[in-house]
Amino acid sequence: MSAFDFESRIIDIPDYPEPGVVFKDITPLFDDPEALHAVVEEIAKHFEGRGITKVVGAEARGFLVGAPVAYRLGCGFVPARKPGKLPREVFSQSYSLEYGTDELQIHRDALSEGDRVLIVDDLVATGGTAVASAKLVEQAGAEVAGFGFILELCFLNPRQIIAKDCDQEVFTLVKVN
Repeated sequence: MSAFDFESRIIDIPDYPEPGVVFKDITPLFDDPEALHAVVEEIAKHFEGRGITKVVGAEARGFLVGAPVAYRLGCGFVPARKPGKLPREVFSQSYSLEYGTDELQIHRDALSEGDRVLIVDDLVATGGTAVASAKLVEQAGAEVAGFGFILELCFLNPRQIIAKDCDQEVFTLVKVN
């Protein structure tokens, strides 16, 4: 694993957004140039040489991680957006949240058959966003090559949830038990 201490740049915020929840604030990783470089480099290096042609990042923090990883891998970036944010024809995928549902969309022409796609986000908790992103990739006829995250909330079992729909590797920099 990395020699960089990612965990020291993540701040615990107790009782946010509601009592009993410990929010993991990763924004210090983005405002520290050394930390941001290490995040991008570690995720990109892990998936280097695997024929990745596109990176998909979910709104909004997935953009912050995914776009620089795509740049580092020398491939394109595809934003997975909330409904109504993309101007052309889209593929849509609903997914379950802790308290309701949400939806992600990508442009229909963003991916092609033969694209090998890395799905990148800041955090994987319940795995819903990751699975929805994978289903969008598959709707477009492309192939999911793997998943890369900064932070994994292991106590919510996201790997098991992802594995129900996808058998690709899940790579994370920091695991929280």
